[in-house]
Parts: sequence; C-alpha cells; structure tokens
Amino acid sequence: MEFELLDGYLLTGAPPKHDVIARLLTTRPEAPGAAAFYEGMQRLGARTSDLTLIALRLVLAGKKADDANVTALRDILARAKRNDPAAPGEYRNALS
Repeated sequence: MEFELLDGYLLTGAPPKHDVIARLLTTRPEAPGAAAFYEGMQRLGARTSDLTLIALRLVLAGKKADDANVTALRDILARAKRNDPAAPGEYRNALS
C-alpha cells in the first residue's frame, strides 16, 4: 500500500496535516495496532501530533513503534526538512 500523502507530509510538511488526517480516517489502512491511532486522530483531528503520525507510519510499515524507532525516524525527518539529500532515502529504508 502506498502512503504518499502521509509520507509527503512527514518529509516536507505538504500536503496540510488536516488533509492527511482526513484521508487516513477515510481509508483507515489496516495494520495490527493501527486502530488506536485512528481513534485518537478522530478525536484530535489536525491537533494530532507529528510523533503520532510517525508512530502510525511505522505501524503501517509493519514496524514496531517503540521509542527507539520513533525517535530515529523523527531525526531522519528533521534532517529531511532541513533539505538533507540523504534523508528521504534513509526514511524509505527505515520503513522497508
């Protein structure tokens, strides 16, 4: 399954978070452990934290959303937003 909107938001900040949340709540991609994220997103809407979206993205990739993985992915995404050319590839590798 492709997650272009979520990946785009996490990597670049576009599209807007509210669009990403709306799409995720409409499609609700299935993965073990994802349901709780959707419930929280339903309640918080665009106030959903980026760390929550990072953790959900890990879960949707079949990865464990533990502190180490979320922190590592957050750090990669911070570098991507500073235009580090290696960061998008590292992001994709972390999710594969």
